[in-house]
Amino acid sequence: MPISEILFWVLSTTAVVCSLLVIASRDAVHSALFLIVTFFAVAGHYFLLNAHFLAAVHVIVYAGAIMVLFLYAVMMLNLKKDEESGKKPWFKFAAAISAGLFLLVLTVAVKRTESPQIIGTDTQIGTVESLGQVLFNEFLLPFEISAFLFLSAMVGAVLLSKKQLS
Repeated sequence: MPISEILFWVLSTTAVVCSLLVIASRDAVHSALFLIVTFFAVAGHYFLLNAHFLAAVHVIVYAGAIMVLFLYAVMMLNLKKDEESGKKPWFKFAAAISAGLFLLVLTVAVKRTESPQIIGTDTQIGTVESLGQVLFNEFLLPFEISAFLFLSAMVGAVLLSKKQLS
């Protein structure tokens, strides 16, 4: 069995188990930590698909920025109180029925899809070099326009947040 297949199964098992623990955990901080592990497992899948840039962006954006903001909000709101006692019992029943229906629809959708036929694999797809070639050769003008828009948005945000000097 090749090492990539072993890594695939380890990452897949980690992602599924940790995503189930996100749902099952009663503590919001533990759920957030399990979600970070799930994000790293998904980034590992991107890495196995030879999409190194996408894996790095996934870790930086999701595991880095969004989860830090989520943990900050949880810590600031102090959600340690037990809020389950105020919910009515039929809420759990409705949630179970909704989850079952979603699982049924997802199962039918997966069974009816056809798997794509992969003719050949290009080892350069998803690398930073190929992304840079496409970005700076074919999409240079839109890239520069978006950079100018981001710069003007930053300047506007600084000017709006600055106190009036008059």
